Amino acid sequence: MSDASDSVQLTRDGGVAILTLNRPAVLNAIDAPMAERFLAQIKAIAASRDVRAILLQGNGRAFCAGGDVSQFLSGSDIAAGIEAIMAPLHAALRLLDALPQPSVACLQGAVAGGGFSLALACDLAIAADDARFTMAYARIGATPDLGGTYRLARLGGQRRAREIALLAETFGAGEALNLGLVNRVVPVAEARDAALATARKLAAGPTGAFGRIRTLLAQAPDADLATHLDAERDAFRATTVSADFREGVTAFLEKRPAVFTGL
Repeated sequence: MSDASDSVQLTRDGGVAILTLNRPAVLNAIDAPMAERFLAQIKAIAASRDVRAILLQGNGRAFCAGGDVSQFLSGSDIAAGIEAIMAPLHAALRLLDALPQPSVACLQGAVAGGGFSLALACDLAIAADDARFTMAYARIGATPDLGGTYRLARLGGQRRAREIALLAETFGAGEALNLGLVNRVVPVAEARDAALATARKLAAGPTGAFGRIRTLLAQAPDADLATHLDAERDAFRATTVSADFREGVTAFLEKRPAVFTGL
């Protein structure tokens, strides 16, 4: 089993920051040291000026089986033990959501509990055909965390979200695709390459505009039309002062592909 310093690896592929959950012997189940490491790596990405997309993946045969349930009852203070996992993960996801860089999840094998919620936290998701999804929390008498209920209701609708959360049944990649929880399903042998190719494509795009697009889409379900039109206007105006906007318009007029720099 990897030690805490190796439990979430951060590597680079050009402008893509690759975060790898790395406790394969326990299906990348998250314990407290791993949660702290995840937060530290998200902070490292936030501090980097040349990261333009993020790829989140799991080492081994699973993406993530959720929280390490074996540790939930291991101490005398159950609430403190769970908070030691949840607090850094929630901080990491708040930071991830605030970043302009879009994120891609590569999903294979078990995508369960907190792993399910982590997958929903990414902007795009590529699933291997062996991926198996379950919210799982109700099976242990718990409620979802890591923004799972927030995002599931928005992606899958209230009726299906309640079914997934309350019944905690397991479903496959095809059903996840039908529900809009993933963007593509590919053979398991092709999943990592497909996810990396998607992340590379995002990394070559206009990072500032992507950040504003992500914000607008996140705000849309709770905004009235007049307020949202104002937000769209303000976001559009903000992009027009960027180098990427000038490059995009120039490339369009010159009938050539744009070369964005993220500036």
